[in-house]
Amino acid sequence: MARQLRAEQTRATIVGAAADLFDRHGYESTSLSEIVAHAGVTKGALYFHFAAKEDLAQAIMEIQCRTFRRLVRDLDGRGYSSLEALLRLTFGMTRVYEEGPVLRAGLRLATAGVPVRPPLPHPFTEWRQTATSQLLNAVRQSDVQPDIDVDSVAHALVSSVVGTCVVGAALEPAGRQPRRLAEMWCIRIRGMVPVARRARYLSLAARLERETGTA
Repeated sequence: MARQLRAEQTRATIVGAAADLFDRHGYESTSLSEIVAHAGVTKGALYFHFAAKEDLAQAIMEIQCRTFRRLVRDLDGRGYSSLEALLRLTFGMTRVYEEGPVLRAGLRLATAGVPVRPPLPHPFTEWRQTATSQLLNAVRQSDVQPDIDVDSVAHALVSSVVGTCVVGAALEPAGRQPRRLAEMWCIRIRGMVPVARRARYLSLAARLERETGTA
C-alpha cells in the first residue's frame, strides 16, 4: 500500500511539473529532460509512468475532462435555469483554471492542436455539446430568443470563453479574468436574451464576477 501511494505521488508530481512547463513554455518547447529536472525525479521514474511526452499531455487533458464533468455534475439538480447553469459553469471553469497549472496547461494543449486520443473527446467538442444542450433548454425556458441558431451560438460562446482565457492569460494578470468573462457575457446576454429577462442575467454575470474574483 505504501509503495502504491508513493507511486501515485510520484506520478502526480511528474504531471504537475509537466503541466507547469507546458503552461509557461508550451508543449513543443518542453523536453522530457526538463520535466525530469523540474519534477526532481529520475528518468526511470518518469518512464515507469509515461512512455512519451504525448502520454503526459493525454494525462493532463484527462484531468481537464474530469474537472469539467465534475463542474457540470455539481450544477445539476440545484434548481438553476439552464442559462444560469451555463453562466455558472463558465465562471467555475475560470476559477479552476486560476487555481493551478494543470488545467491551464490543458487549455494550452487543446489550443495548440495536440492530439487527443479516443475515447477521450476533444475538450472543445465536449464544451460545445454542453453549451448546445443548455442553450436548447434555455430556449424552451424562454430565457433565450427562439429564433437563434443554437449551434452557431454554442460555437461562438465556447470560442469566446476560450479566447477570453487565452488572450487574458497572455496580456493581463489572472485576477482580471472574471471581469473579462463578465464583459463577454454582457455582450452575449444583450444579443440573445429577451428584454424582459436581461436584467436578471446581467445582474447574475456581475454577481458571479464578484464571487469568482474573491474566491
